[in-house]
Amino acid sequence: MRAVVQRVSQCRVESGGHVASEIGPGLLVYLGVTSDDSERDLTYVADKALNLRVFDDEAGVMNRSLLEVDGEMMVVSQFTLYGDTRKGRRPSYNHAAAPETAVEVYRAFVARIQDAGVSVGTGVFQAHMDVVSVIDGPVTILIDSRKQF
Repeated sequence: MRAVVQRVSQCRVESGGHVASEIGPGLLVYLGVTSDDSERDLTYVADKALNLRVFDDEAGVMNRSLLEVDGEMMVVSQFTLYGDTRKGRRPSYNHAAAPETAVEVYRAFVARIQDAGVSVGTGVFQAHMDVVSVIDGPVTILIDSRKQF
């Protein structure tokens, strides 16, 4: 499982001409699921995202987590995080999970975040979306449950 995590002051997902979801200050998480992700992968990425110390403390140092600042999270499914560009110019998505599998893992990830007491907005699975965000910092962190980066 892979995630691109961005600290945002606000974020909105639009699909089909309608606002699907929006959040205030918190994290925007683009979540990529691979075909052999397990509960261990889900737990690793969820716990890492919830506890990343990327919010400023009283001294202006990034030392507080989403949980500590009572922030929100937007989770957007992003199969292209498993795009392999090593051969040719068109990315291969062979390592991305099939939609039937990915949607279940995506929903389990969202539930895990909600179980931690965080307000969660979501994208629209398998739909074209416009993600409108105000990146704060900018702060962008990459998480890979297999620790490939």
